[in-house]
Amino acid sequence: MIDYTLISAVIIGIVVLIFLILKWRVQAFIALLIASIVVGVISGMNPSDIISTMQEGMGNTLGFVAVVVGLGAMFGAILEHSGGAEALANFLVGKFGEKNASWALVIAGFFIAIPVFFDVAFIILVPIIYSLQRKTKKSLLLYGIPLLAGLAITHAFIPPTPGPVAVADILNADLGWVILFGFLVGIPTAIISGPIFGKYIANKIFIEAPLLSMDTLKKNEFPSVVVIFLIIGIPILLIVSNTVLNSTLFNENVIPVEVKSWLKMIGHPFTALIIANMVAWYVLGIRRKFTKESLLKITTKSMEPAGIIILLTGAGGVFKQILVNTGTGEMLANYFANEGVSIIIFAFLAAVIVRVLQGSATVAMITSAGITAPLLTLGITEIDKALLVIAIASGASIMSHVNDSGFWLVSKYLGITETQTFKSWTLMTTILSITGFVTVFIFSLIL
Repeated sequence: MIDYTLISAVIIGIVVLIFLILKWRVQAFIALLIASIVVGVISGMNPSDIISTMQEGMGNTLGFVAVVVGLGAMFGAILEHSGGAEALANFLVGKFGEKNASWALVIAGFFIAIPVFFDVAFIILVPIIYSLQRKTKKSLLLYGIPLLAGLAITHAFIPPTPGPVAVADILNADLGWVILFGFLVGIPTAIISGPIFGKYIANKIFIEAPLLSMDTLKKNEFPSVVVIFLIIGIPILLIVSNTVLNSTLFNENVIPVEVKSWLKMIGHPFTALIIANMVAWYVLGIRRKFTKESLLKITTKSMEPAGIIILLTGAGGVFKQILVNTGTGEMLANYFANEGVSIIIFAFLAAVIVRVLQGSATVAMITSAGITAPLLTLGITEIDKALLVIAIASGASIMSHVNDSGFWLVSKYLGITETQTFKSWTLMTTILSITGFVTVFIFSLIL
């Protein structure tokens, strides 16, 4: 049975959240906390229970996310400053050739965004697409769109990037499964929204590369591409191996319990990222003549954007806990079950609505995860939860427009008008979102 007081509380809470972010320009962290309090008050929670619930939600969420996001930020910063991201992109373009450069760029974006934040990765790789445009005299969008597609997909779908890590934690999903399905869903999504759409829109809109200042790094100063692949692969391989080897795919007698216990520790995201950080610190830093002081400065600086993500995620955890403790989640779960509404469709649409209204993909992911988490039933599998993470990420990627900082970043660096940005970047993110969700939905029907 539907309790309309609880439903009204959730709707009003979301309206308050959107109003605070859009109209009053309140920081999303505070807005999420205020929205959580509003839901608690309207639903009839005891005032002291609201505060204890907020503390519970924040503490439960940050225990995992803070460590993973912090370690991921430091790892990406070392890779960025060492020139590793550019080395990987240059290598792929060289191997694929100018004719197939768009395919090389979508692959480069796909892998580079694993350790490096989307906007940072795009800015440091922009010179490559400028150079290609000058050589081939084709539209800059032929190279820019595939690169952006690869970056955007990984940024949204594949841990240890902050968005999927936060959603996985709120939904209590296993990161190994999220990584596996992030890759599986990301591949067709990248192909369609990247090279295929890039070729189409490049024939419609011709853009020349803007003037570019001299690069500060020489090509022969870049680290080895093999080393970059190996270092990026360390945390992914360890996390996925832990998930697979400790899953029901392997009989308990195949691997001794003690060995499994050690594998769980080594393959845990905490340990995997610590190992990756130390390897990157030594191989990309110390061995390449970076001073210890400069490495300390680089990794410390990387904590600034990570701090914002961590606090936002904690506030999302508060919102989720309020919905759990008011009983709203259980009520909605029973309602959707009785009505035959798929939770994966609900999760996707919730992310779409928040994304379109307020712009930030991260806020959309965290908010929709908070709404969806209380709907999870006891029978839901780890694979189901991983697919839910990707469905939410797909919805939160849709239709980037003027209220999203990414829209202006792309417009500025590609040198295109707002109208051209709508026709290229906004349309690309919409194709990416829909393709990603359709692929996830197909997986949910099969598995």
